[in-house]
Amino acid sequence: MADGAFRVPPPVNEPVRAFAPGSTEAARIAAAVRVAASEVVDIPCVIGGKHVFTGVTSDITMPCDHRHVIARVHHAGPAEIDAAVAAAESARKEWAALPWDQRAAVFLRAAELLAGPWRDRVNATTMIGQSKTVHQAEIDASCELIDFWRFNAHYTASLLAEQPPVSPTGFWNRVDHRPLDGFILAISPFNFTSIALNLPTAPAFLGNTSIWKPAETSALSCWVLMTLLEAAGLPPGVINMLHGPGSKIGPTLAARPELGGIHFTGSTGVFRGLWRTVAERLDTYRCYPRLVGETGGKDFIVAHPSADPTEVGVAILRGAFEYQGQKCSAASRMYLPRSRWAAIADVVRDGLATMRMGDVRDPTVFVGAVIDKRAFANHTRYLELGRSEAETVAGGHGHGEVGWFVEPTLFRVDDPRHRLMQEEIFGPIATAWVYEDNDWDAMLDHVDGTSPYALTGAVFAQDRRVLHAASERLRFAAGNFYLNDKPTGAVVGQQPFGGGRASGTNDKAGGPWNLLRWSSPRSIKETFVPARDWRYPYLG
Repeated sequence: MADGAFRVPPPVNEPVRAFAPGSTEAARIAAAVRVAASEVVDIPCVIGGKHVFTGVTSDITMPCDHRHVIARVHHAGPAEIDAAVAAAESARKEWAALPWDQRAAVFLRAAELLAGPWRDRVNATTMIGQSKTVHQAEIDASCELIDFWRFNAHYTASLLAEQPPVSPTGFWNRVDHRPLDGFILAISPFNFTSIALNLPTAPAFLGNTSIWKPAETSALSCWVLMTLLEAAGLPPGVINMLHGPGSKIGPTLAARPELGGIHFTGSTGVFRGLWRTVAERLDTYRCYPRLVGETGGKDFIVAHPSADPTEVGVAILRGAFEYQGQKCSAASRMYLPRSRWAAIADVVRDGLATMRMGDVRDPTVFVGAVIDKRAFANHTRYLELGRSEAETVAGGHGHGEVGWFVEPTLFRVDDPRHRLMQEEIFGPIATAWVYEDNDWDAMLDHVDGTSPYALTGAVFAQDRRVLHAASERLRFAAGNFYLNDKPTGAVVGQQPFGGGRASGTNDKAGGPWNLLRWSSPRSIKETFVPARDWRYPYLG
């Protein structure tokens, strides 16, 4: 046993590698990608530390080459679901009893393993499995996840240090920061490997155990990182991983009486369905489950007449089309002034003319494939809608013969409440509405009231008064708000991430607020000399 008020190492953001042509790091990642693409990995469920191969499988293919199988995922059935609940419940007491610094040490070690010997493998599997360029894989699968683990250790230490400021003479007041009274159901999306791992691991810092359902399309990188956690010393049962149809696994686990909370990132519709399941079963739970969700977005870029057209155009190119627009924060609707429209459109067209789309194994590619056939079909329908009802400024077509490729597309509509300005597309399709310069105030009403979402947004202007006024007018339109920058790329510890309205519960991953949701505090009052007479002094 060791006594001490331990302090975790001060968290710092992991530097992003450049992968410059001809560099050693570029050669290493190219080699790692070749190895990853040459394998077909059998991916089991992980239950109580055991790797469970059920024999009921589905193939995982490369989005950039949908004929190329890279993994087979073993699906969980009712027996595996029951076993995962039992494993999470069995591990909960011992994990919670482990000193907080010992829990944090698991993830701090995992961060260093990811920063070092595991980095290229994790990046490579993210690239081929989720169609991320090397830069997008590096900032997501490696740097952001390292940051989550380092900063969550720091936030945990700060949270546990929160104690009552006053203990009168003769008493000692304390707060016991307990985990929740049940397992955490973590449901993660395909698009961010870092988020996928943060959902089950953030609650674990506070002593919680979880059952993790990753998106099947991200199963390869998630499996590699699950084995990394095992190598870092994560005890069996703390995180249990189940694969299979989310429509079956999620609602089944959400209905279990042992549920303590849900940590979710994904579609608004799925999260609302889980919320309904919980609401309908409130009488059956051991405790009121905590619901933490980050869902959809219809994120905006607003340009004032004083804005620089080049800066706005570059923000659209990066904010709308990086990672094929498959970010909940991706810029999707643009409000651009008539006096700047032509110049901004030229910047976008010129950029797209030189922006390469193709297989992300080619280091010169900026735009890869969308994640799967279903996404491609959905995007194709929006492309057809845009071609028939809007002006096509650039792009406008999909190519699904080899991979699921959708051209980076900018449409212009005359109606600020057109479907293309309201509905989440989750692909490289952006839409602009051109407003008259003197209609700035009315345009802001459209920004605030058109979409049900409120995740990210950006305002470009040179006039400081305009930036301040727009920030006030749009205060509830975005949980992450950017001034003269694209609305993507939040950094852990710098811009904690999350939105309101239909975009989620805004519990801010990458900040201390998220960790607060996974603690159920107990107040303790100790009286050193208890009363020995029931009478109070006022009784005489």
